[in-house]
Amino acid sequence: MDLGIKNHLFIVGGATSGLGRGVAEALLAEGAQIIAVARSADKLTALAADYPGQIETLALDLSQEGSVSKLVAAVGDRALSGIVVNAGGPPAMPAKDTSLQDWDNAYAGVFRWKIDLVNQTLPGMMSRAYGRILFIESMSVKQPVENLVLSNSMRLAVVGYVKTLSSEIGKHGITLNILAPGYHDTPRIASLLKKNASLKGMSEAEVRSGFESEINVGFMGDPADFGALGAWLLSPQARYLTGQTISVDGGVIRGTMG
Repeated sequence: MDLGIKNHLFIVGGATSGLGRGVAEALLAEGAQIIAVARSADKLTALAADYPGQIETLALDLSQEGSVSKLVAAVGDRALSGIVVNAGGPPAMPAKDTSLQDWDNAYAGVFRWKIDLVNQTLPGMMSRAYGRILFIESMSVKQPVENLVLSNSMRLAVVGYVKTLSSEIGKHGITLNILAPGYHDTPRIASLLKKNASLKGMSEAEVRSGFESEINVGFMGDPADFGALGAWLLSPQARYLTGQTISVDGGVIRGTMG
């Protein structure tokens, strides 16, 4: 299927690893151009080498003051077709162990910079009456994940923001959607397995087996499959889908609205 995004320009956050890389590679396979953002310059260089002529790179931590402005400056006056709003989550911990500083850090890392990025790129999209904004969050917005209270809470704020903004700007040709991934084979899940193993006095293999037992299809997700869905949501073909939080979880979420 031709998604109609050849030579279109996209920003992809967290482009060098996990689900962000899955979406980046799906866009690149369609002939898109991307500005890849991640913290590691070395990983960005390696990614760009695999797709010569299609990738610009920026080594930034988007949660740090001034980083979003640097990214927007790199776009300049070019037509931006879409943004993958994605970065790592806050540390794993139970609610009873959190401090107010943990919550302040989670707000900065999970929510604040995303509003800044949308605010700075939205005027250009509105002037062209076209844009796709895709947030990669977590299934925790529909079903809380054990020991992830900061993510469970702050990502819900993103859902409220996206649903509200999508209703305000839908008539301008701009869509906003959220992908809520379940357990996928990514470095983030590897760190979660390690944390849970430490807390429960189990091996990581035992914890992984427990996670997989919760998944209806019986296995962890593949970032490439996730990326294919992401690329479609970022394409013109997804024009009638906005304000949605779509679970990509292999059936982990038990609610009927999962």
